[in-house]
Amino acid sequence: MRIGRRATSWLIVLGVGITGGAAASSEIGAAGDRLLAPLRFAAIDRKASGQVVVVEMDAASAATIKRWPWSRTNYAEVVDRLHAAGAASIVFDVEFSSASDPADDARFAAAIARANGTVALPTFGQAASAADRRTIDALPIPILAKHAALASVSVAPDPDGQVRSMPFATVTDGTPRPSLSAFIAARSGKAEETFPIDMAIDPAAIPRLSFIAVRDGRFDPAMVKGRNVLIGATAVEMGDRYGTPRWGVIPGVIVQALAAETLLAGVPIEGDPFVPLAAALLIAGLMVRQRSAARVGIAFAGGTVATVALVLAAQQWWLLSYPLAASLLGITVCGAACFGRAIAGRFSAQRLVDEESGLPNARALVTEGEWTANRIVAVAEIDNYDSLHAVLGADATQLVVRVSERLALVAEDARVHRAADRRLAMRLSADVPIDDMLDGLRVVMMQPIEVAGRRVDVMMSVGVADGPARETERLLTEAIMAADQARQAEVFWRRADTDIDDLTREVSLMGELDAAIETGEIEVHYQPKQDLKLGRITSVEALVRWRHPVRGFVGPDLFIPTAERTNRIGTLTLHVLDHVLRDLSGWRARHPGITAAVNVSAKLLHDAAFNDEVEALIARHGVPTSALVFEVTESAAMADPAAAVAALQRYRAMGIAVSMDDYGTGQSTLTYIRELPLNELKIDRSFVQHAHKNRNDAVLVRSTVDLAHELGLKVVAEGVEDAECLAFLRACGCDLAQGYFISRPVPLAALLTLVEGQALAA
Repeated sequence: MRIGRRATSWLIVLGVGITGGAAASSEIGAAGDRLLAPLRFAAIDRKASGQVVVVEMDAASAATIKRWPWSRTNYAEVVDRLHAAGAASIVFDVEFSSASDPADDARFAAAIARANGTVALPTFGQAASAADRRTIDALPIPILAKHAALASVSVAPDPDGQVRSMPFATVTDGTPRPSLSAFIAARSGKAEETFPIDMAIDPAAIPRLSFIAVRDGRFDPAMVKGRNVLIGATAVEMGDRYGTPRWGVIPGVIVQALAAETLLAGVPIEGDPFVPLAAALLIAGLMVRQRSAARVGIAFAGGTVATVALVLAAQQWWLLSYPLAASLLGITVCGAACFGRAIAGRFSAQRLVDEESGLPNARALVTEGEWTANRIVAVAEIDNYDSLHAVLGADATQLVVRVSERLALVAEDARVHRAADRRLAMRLSADVPIDDMLDGLRVVMMQPIEVAGRRVDVMMSVGVADGPARETERLLTEAIMAADQARQAEVFWRRADTDIDDLTREVSLMGELDAAIETGEIEVHYQPKQDLKLGRITSVEALVRWRHPVRGFVGPDLFIPTAERTNRIGTLTLHVLDHVLRDLSGWRARHPGITAAVNVSAKLLHDAAFNDEVEALIARHGVPTSALVFEVTESAAMADPAAAVAALQRYRAMGIAVSMDDYGTGQSTLTYIRELPLNELKIDRSFVQHAHKNRNDAVLVRSTVDLAHELGLKVVAEGVEDAECLAFLRACGCDLAQGYFISRPVPLAALLTLVEGQALAA
């Protein structure tokens, strides 16, 4: 029995209510809101008030004071400095529950007394032991607590280890104590009652001073006058770090500062989860009234944006935090149901199959691609179809089916459509390596096809067009035109809408490349790699640069891919290698330990003539092969592992080290890494740049270093742009680092100046 449209609409809305209500009252909704929290905070991006100033017990302070625990005379001097500067309050996130040197304790106590009640010291509860769940309260020693306020620093991360909330107060030693944040913001609340921390506030926007600078009076008093000062550890070696939803792992004192900033803006309120769910039901009622998929999409997008905007506005302006996941789930369920109904109605109203072959037709191709991402449409035309049809008669349809099977096989089981008698079309993902796929198709179609006991040869031309899949009909037309152009030009395939100006520039540029190599316009710069154990440059990567007399600087990202497409990459690589070998022979007399790396294209790995030239160049210059490293990309090695192993083993047999470049960006497996004859892995910059700040990147880098070392490989990290990243890599045990923080790519003369400068510094 067919259910009417009105009935299905009521069922969809009912499903939204049940799904959203169940999520709102269960862990599913809570988990979803935890996932959405970083995005919500990022969308608001609230600025810090500046009322809270953090005095950091940072690495510079630790390096100056050296001995830990620090003498409490240091804290006394800091309190005196801050009080003299007019700080409204001086709050410590530092434990003082144990006595130290009596004289130091007395000095610190005197400073607290001089501060006239502006100093707050921390209390907290901790487990007695791993096996004993009783809590032991830690309070400052009496001499320090006498003239200080006491505030709680207890932090309770959620089960996933993330800190999302802070208590207003906790009970220690039988007495309710305000949390540091509540003390600073002068907000009251019940003991153990929590409030959500506003992670929209950027920790970097909170004013900071170095502890040692404050102790020594090297700061602007105006920065602390009338402000609340929070003192705590930020140095990594001091620990006290917590995971947060948006900002990753940050120091505990910064978490306390964010909590204080939250309360300074007002007390956040948890909203009723069924309020946004009611909005979702209204949006669902609007969506089910739409008859076309396009209108459903507009209602879905508009409703989603409106719901998110209202929730964010409540959070931004009224500090009212509504759960969002349940309502978004309800809207998504409704959208999916409405889309499904619209698509089902369309399919039932159209003929989507070619009757003769049973293949989907061109209308199916257009319909299937309407709501997906960017796609490639490829059209294969059987050029000699008329002749084959005359020979095969009714069996010509079987020929079309056999050709479609070969297309699907080469295109990794893509769905093949019959767009016309002689024409087959398919829709591919935009990231499909179309050049490689069509090269494979050309080889496959060289083999005869057996139809009804006859073996026939099929002549084919292919056209390709890419763009938004919602424009599949236009792409299909363009691909058909490109296939016709390919047939007329007697080439196997052609891409639609090739820009003639771009093509002319590319042809001209490649024509000039040969002359540029001869006239010395092609230069080689070197980017140093620093040995993290030795602290000096021990290797360099050779990078090609083109100083065109008319065009100016021509970027390698422009001419190197073009050189690969036009089979000039071998000549260019040999020119670079010749240049590097000449430079190597010159600097080895004074710097014999510095090796040079040269990038080798995937197309050259199996080129026997190229490899013969490599051997001849090395023999001509007389440079030891141990001074060379060949870098190959991960994708090149993975494309044909067996062939890559054979090619790389030849380099290794010559004594040339082999490095896998851009590791982590391809589809490598542990088996390939183990079997390839490598000397080192080079971790791609996309994972290295933020590894010291991003937990996921940090895990990948650490695990890669450990894995490589277990396999006897060195590790190079590229993309190092600041000291913190370099320090992180050194702590991970990474062998070499490369990036702008160490040096940009420089000419040979500048490289030698760098190397000789570090020798003098040593």
